[in-house]
Amino acid sequence: MLAAATAALLAVAGLTLIPDASAAENPFERGPAPSASSVAAARGPFATSQVTVSSRDASGFGGGTIYFPTSGGEGTFGGVAVAPGFTASRSSMAWLGPRLASQGFVVFNIDTVTRSDQPASRGRQLLAALDFLVERSPVRDRVDPDRLAVMGHSMGGGGALEAAETRPTLRAAIPLTPWNFSKNWSQVQVPTMVIGAERDTIASVRFHSEPFFDSLPSDLDKAYLELNNASHFAPNIPNTTISSFSVAWLKRFVDDDTRYEQFLCPPPRPGKEISEYQDSCARAS
Repeated sequence: MLAAATAALLAVAGLTLIPDASAAENPFERGPAPSASSVAAARGPFATSQVTVSSRDASGFGGGTIYFPTSGGEGTFGGVAVAPGFTASRSSMAWLGPRLASQGFVVFNIDTVTRSDQPASRGRQLLAALDFLVERSPVRDRVDPDRLAVMGHSMGGGGALEAAETRPTLRAAIPLTPWNFSKNWSQVQVPTMVIGAERDTIASVRFHSEPFFDSLPSDLDKAYLELNNASHFAPNIPNTTISSFSVAWLKRFVDDDTRYEQFLCPPPRPGKEISEYQDSCARAS
């Protein structure tokens, strides 16, 4: 029902399926041609499995759960590390892992070393988790080390910005209702989608998401999505708007898959799910 509602929203916004002749030449393209309903689906075209990494085996982060496509015939997949917010564990973001993995990504949903770690620490832990994913994890042979991304909620979202600033070779960053003392992200070179919540009273969009987005370089591929009538904790429960736009952003920039550009540009109009949306419009590779 939520998937149908989001599909309708995308359709109203004029996001129709436009075939891309160059897509067949993209070696990172994974899965069938997308549609509004497939992007919004609770499960994508790939069967998935998962493996747990204990804190004892982790270095520089608190362990976590890796969700990955079980398909062996598609080559490697892009990798995404996800960090929780202040006082939270990876369980708060557990819904997102299998959802993204089923669309063709290896997703590492991590715990932080302590639940009180600040954004800068969470940023370092996201990068440590990505390094573990491609170097030591049981699924390292499934991950392309050159196509990595970060996501996070609240202080984890602030950490995603920190990680993007630190490692410009990342392909994408998606801070979710992010919190950070720093408001200047003008040095970020990683395509970044900031997702804020209209009724966030912890990391208000006025003092966090909006200035974060505005400070990103004007020539950067960037987007700002504000969830209509939503709270700070919107990313902690299944949310089709968050997942569908995250899929489109990750596909476009981690996989260089221009078939997904149609879901990002032209920007959707505000409506029931979205109170505001800005996008530099995804640039062709």
